[in-house]
Amino acid sequence: MRAALSAFLGLAVVLALVATVRADEKEVTLKGKITCAKCDLQESKTCHTVIVVSKDGKDVVYYLDDKSAKANHKPICQGAKEGIVKGTVSEKDGKHWIKATKVTFND
Repeated sequence: MRAALSAFLGLAVVLALVATVRADEKEVTLKGKITCAKCDLQESKTCHTVIVVSKDGKDVVYYLDDKSAKANHKPICQGAKEGIVKGTVSEKDGKHWIKATKVTFND
């Protein structure tokens, strides 16, 4: 009985932490230049779709998640386009990342 109660309380704590983290994730809209980290910015050894956003007078580069990067790479590999990326932002390995829910190019 004691082990079951301990397991239940442990699970409750984990679920509470997960709910708190999920609540902090907000969808954002980034407007800027969608381009290739390798071909245009020379920041990467391999092609990867990014959006460059001007923030407080500085350019900030957000790497699209792998699935979105691959799906939206062909239109920008040899030439950047202005556009909008919606999704949730995070930081990993010193880089800004966005898990994109929608990518729109301005024509």
